[in-house]
Amino acid sequence: MSTGRLILVVGPSGVGKDSLLDTAKEHLADDDRIIFARRYITRDEEAGGEDHLEISPRDFERKLEKGDFALHWQAHGHQYGISASTLRDVKSGHTVVVNGSRGVIDAARARYPDLTVAYITTDPDILRKRLEGRGRENAADIEARIKRASAFSIEGPDIVKIDNSGPLEIAASAFVKLITQLLLATAS
Repeated sequence: MSTGRLILVVGPSGVGKDSLLDTAKEHLADDDRIIFARRYITRDEEAGGEDHLEISPRDFERKLEKGDFALHWQAHGHQYGISASTLRDVKSGHTVVVNGSRGVIDAARARYPDLTVAYITTDPDILRKRLEGRGRENAADIEARIKRASAFSIEGPDIVKIDNSGPLEIAASAFVKLITQLLLATAS
């Protein structure tokens, strides 16, 4: 079987990555060539947001020491890890889609030669409203997130930008189309 592909979904918190991932999972649920990987997070599963694998900081460190993560990072007071099994899944020909971090793009490029980065963006005013609406951060934290999002730009031939400033259906359609096109390109 040919080598597959990793699709790393990145973008600032609040741009709608989880909504796009959930929609794509629904649309592509019957295609066993696509795996939507869940990431480990040192955050309670009941905290809301994405469907993730809860792990204690101590267990996270143990997994890290054993080499159980293909990619890992720390953000917003939590540790995040993508299982080393994603590398095996890609090598066995699957297209693996995972919610990642802009900070691990270079590490992902080194490990996954057939990497595509789906860079999700949105207008700063829309981002502010979304962050306010979810009620997790105070006003100062929201402004810091917006400033960080505006200052961070990624470039490269493996980057595909998807603007999620409009209706979710438009960005979700573009995201599903991207996954489908990459799957077809990998298969040929």
